[in-house]
Amino acid sequence: MKDLNFTNKESDLIINSPGRINIIGEHTDYNNGFVLPTAIDKKIEFKFKKNNTPSTCNVFSANFNTSFSFDLNNVKPSKKQWENYILGVIYEIQQLSNKLEGFDCILNSDIPVGSGISSSAALECGLAFGLNELFKLNFTKITLVEIGQRAEHNYVGTKCGIMDQFASVMSKAGHVILLDCQSLDYEYVPIQIKPYKIVLLNTNVSHNLADGEYNKRRKTCEQGVAIIQNKYPTVKSLRDVSSEMLAEYKNEFSEEMFNRCSYVIDEKIRVLNTVEALKNNELKVMGKNMYDTHSGLQNLYEVSCPELDFLVDFSKNFDEVIGARMMGGGFGGCTINIVHENAVEKFTEAASEAYFNKFNIKLTAFEANPSEGTSIKK
Repeated sequence: MKDLNFTNKESDLIINSPGRINIIGEHTDYNNGFVLPTAIDKKIEFKFKKNNTPSTCNVFSANFNTSFSFDLNNVKPSKKQWENYILGVIYEIQQLSNKLEGFDCILNSDIPVGSGISSSAALECGLAFGLNELFKLNFTKITLVEIGQRAEHNYVGTKCGIMDQFASVMSKAGHVILLDCQSLDYEYVPIQIKPYKIVLLNTNVSHNLADGEYNKRRKTCEQGVAIIQNKYPTVKSLRDVSSEMLAEYKNEFSEEMFNRCSYVIDEKIRVLNTVEALKNNELKVMGKNMYDTHSGLQNLYEVSCPELDFLVDFSKNFDEVIGARMMGGGFGGCTINIVHENAVEKFTEAASEAYFNKFNIKLTAFEANPSEGTSIKK
């Protein structure tokens, strides 16, 4: 393919699409529960340019110095995973519009890959958002969110919920989003946590179990719901199940199924409790809920790993850290920590040293600030 090296001035459009954090509400989105995410100030920059061909598309990743080309008349899954995020979005747009034409796109990202802050959703949503603008497709923001999710389902093969894409597109600076994943009703909740900061500790491990185990968890939850529906036909998902209802199935479910469902139901309550805590400036309540979430993810949902557990346990040695948990799909990635601004450096240095001594792996630490969702670069 031709060399893709056009400048900002030569591009027709530049889009910034952010990664996201999730304060609380993990693995609840595909169970139609509540989540509390926001975009952050780590992003993928997309430079777009129409190339005046009817159907030839060229995509170049500056980070990985790799590129690929495809024809809009012959879009099909690739053997290379990262290409499928692109191709999946193209395919889903083509189900809704015939206005796409040839384009060139250069990607440049400062989102740490594999860190659990959803570089995949940023990739999907930035591409969909940019093509929507470039070719005047007139899709709503919610449609762009759904295109990103369907791309991940149909081309990548991860049956993700809608949280990552929703946060990437819909976020508002200085706020988190209370998102109802069943109705897609949402509320912007101001996040004022000064004198604390949000610090992410990236384990820099990614255990290969992630995607397969993720889909397995989803299936287990759905099987539990199917059993409950025999007695409670109005139940559509774990969102509709109370702790009291679940207790009736203690002897009918396997221990694993009961634990998985218990975690999701408890987490639904923790999210709403955390929203009230934020509104009332009860930051220590939020922090305790985060620790409780990690315990559930570790012991009931079983998506943590030794590296994540070590970092969460280590954070409890610091009075200046009021909450911590693993974040994202699990089996690696980041912990999210609420750390007093005066102790950020001390905490991250101590955590890095202890982690290296334990695992012989270097930690990456960075602050995350709630930011605007996917947007045109001014």
